[in-house]
Amino acid sequence: MTIAFCVTAFAFLAISMDRHQTALFGREFADGRSRVFRIAGWCGLALALRFVVGNEGWALGLVTYSGCTSLAAGLVYGGLILYARVAHHQP
Repeated sequence: MTIAFCVTAFAFLAISMDRHQTALFGREFADGRSRVFRIAGWCGLALALRFVVGNEGWALGLVTYSGCTSLAAGLVYGGLILYARVAHHQP
């Protein structure tokens, strides 16, 4: 469940950036909408931390959280790269 929260949170953080909005949707969002995605992303990461620390304690929870955030960030980044490559090769 921590991975799901982290992937969703990092996806929201990516969508909050103008560069990724343009790449994914062809336009930039209004500042208010970008702010909502940014807040949702940080709240998702905070919830993931709460769940993992609640289940595993602070010592192991922080280590698990670090691994989950690293994996989730890599998955979202890889997804953005894959999307860009596939979108540019469409006829």
